[in-house]
Amino acid sequence: MVGLEAPDDAAVYALDDQNALVTTVDFFTPVVDDPYSFGAIAAANAMSDIYAMGGRPLFALNIVAFPIDDLDRSVLVDILRGGRDKAAEAGVAIIGGHSIDDKEPKYGMAVTGVLPDGRIYRKSDGRAGDDLVLTKAIGTGVISTAIKRGTAAEETIAAAVNSMLRLNDRAVALAKDYDVGCITDVTGFGLLGHLSEVAASSDVTAVIDSSSVPTLPEALRLAEEGAVPGGSRRNQQYVEPFTHWNESLTEAERALLCDAQTSGGLLISINPEETASLVRGLVAEGHTAARIGRLQDGESGEIRVL
Repeated sequence: MVGLEAPDDAAVYALDDQNALVTTVDFFTPVVDDPYSFGAIAAANAMSDIYAMGGRPLFALNIVAFPIDDLDRSVLVDILRGGRDKAAEAGVAIIGGHSIDDKEPKYGMAVTGVLPDGRIYRKSDGRAGDDLVLTKAIGTGVISTAIKRGTAAEETIAAAVNSMLRLNDRAVALAKDYDVGCITDVTGFGLLGHLSEVAASSDVTAVIDSSSVPTLPEALRLAEEGAVPGGSRRNQQYVEPFTHWNESLTEAERALLCDAQTSGGLLISINPEETASLVRGLVAEGHTAARIGRLQDGESGEIRVL
């Protein structure tokens, strides 16, 4: 039902006329220093694609690379324990996996779920006139880079870790109560990168109010100091040809809008009459949610940043 032909967040495979599986895979190198937190963040990130499609994750397989002769095995135990606990929070069973000896630790999951109500949220379902709601602040890529450089304050790290640890299950559950067009999660391609896929797939233009986009504490300052990962810079290079920038935006502000996220929030297109209610519900649940723009008729795939 959903495969390689479109840039959606997960694959969907029909079992019969009423039931379908949703499946995805994601793994990466550490984004924080604490092994337990890294494992939990990687698990939350992997499950996020299932939620973005409207699915409910059921089970997962661990994917592990670890330098068994160079790091104490207790580090691996903590990584796997973090993943296990986060999966348990989501009601997901870890039923197997595979590991290899590698010079750099990597961890993630292959996750499979179902569509409980049969609805698939595809990037091509955005509608001209929809508002855009983002459920988490951006800036985890910049902060992760600052962590590696030793320039991120403890309070900044804590805010980023707490954001990355938050599952997107409640956000999508709330969204299903509203007239929603499309949903996608904001991860490695950055806010504008994922938005460009929505705009192109839905044959609309996206307009972003940059001042309304929530950012993690100190993320902009760290970007101004140059803590911008290579992936974020590549994202910006990719979107430049079809993005119209407000000329007053600084280079750091532009970079942050393209920042490669780990376990980011959901980007939701919604009937504008229902935007305020959804945002209130998300904020009440503890999400840093905001209306950040809209979709409108215009050049397919174009982005206008105000």
